[in-house]
Amino acid sequence: MQSRPNLAGWLMVSPLALVLAVFLVAPIVLIAVVSFWTATEFSIVPAFSWENYDFLFGSSVTYRVFLNTFKYAAIVWALTFLIGFTVAYYLAFHIRTQTWQIALFLLCTIPFWTSNIIRMISWIPFLGRNGIANSALLSWGVIDAPLEWLLFSDFAVILAFVHLYTLFMVVPIFNTMMRIDKPLIEAARDAGASGPQILWNVILPLTKPGIMIGTIFVVTLVMGDFITVRFMSGSQSANVGRLISNDIALLQYPSASATAIVLLATVLLTIGILLRFVDIRKEL
Repeated sequence: MQSRPNLAGWLMVSPLALVLAVFLVAPIVLIAVVSFWTATEFSIVPAFSWENYDFLFGSSVTYRVFLNTFKYAAIVWALTFLIGFTVAYYLAFHIRTQTWQIALFLLCTIPFWTSNIIRMISWIPFLGRNGIANSALLSWGVIDAPLEWLLFSDFAVILAFVHLYTLFMVVPIFNTMMRIDKPLIEAARDAGASGPQILWNVILPLTKPGIMIGTIFVVTLVMGDFITVRFMSGSQSANVGRLISNDIALLQYPSASATAIVLLATVLLTIGILLRFVDIRKEL
C-alpha cells in the first residue's frame, strides 16, 4: 500500500527533475568536463589536463580580478541594502493603506519594465564629460572643469549596478516586513522603546530572511555580470565575468570553463556562508 503513493509522488516530481537535469545539471557537468580539456590555436583537445587550473591559480591577474569582483559585490550590496531597506520600511510602516502600498511599489518597478542594457546605457549621456551632470554642475558654478571620474570608472560601474539591482533587494525585504505583526511594534513602543530601538531589536531581526534573500540575489547577479563592467568602465576595469567573456571571444573555451567553475564554486560558497546566518526556508 505504501508503494503506490511513493510511485505517484515520483511520477509527479519526475518532469521537474528531468527539466532540472537537462537545463541545469547537464550544462554545468559539461562545463566542468570542458574545463579539463586543453586548447591550441586551431583546435580544442579533449584530453584530461590540469593546465587551465594551474594557469588560473598561478596568475596574479586572477586574484586581482576576483578581488575586484568582490569589491563590486560588497559595495553594491551595502548601497542596495541601505536603499532597499529604507524604501521597504517606508512602504511597509509609513504607508497606511494597502492600495497606496501596492501603487507605490509598482511605481518602483517601472524602470524595470525596460531592458537592463537600455537602463545601463542611459547613464552614459548623463555622466559623460559633456553630459547632463557635468553641464549642470558647471552652470551652477560647483565645479570649474568637467569631472572625468563620473563615467568610465568604478563609480559609474557601481552606480549602474545599484540602479539595475536595487529592486532585487527591495522586493524580499518588503515582503518580509509586510509579514511582521504590527502589535509587536506597538508592544515595543508601549514598553518605552524608541524608534531606533524598535528598528534594531524588532524590525531588523524579523527582516533577516528577506535581507538574506535580497543579498543572495544582488551578490550573485553582480558577480556574474560582465556587460555592465565593460560598458560603464570603458573596458578599463574587469571582473570574473569579463575574464570569461574575453576567453570566449578568443575561442579559449577550456580556460573560460575553468574560470566559470571557480566562479560557480565561489558563489556557492558565499551563498552557503550566508545561509548559515538565517533559515530562509521559512520564507519560501
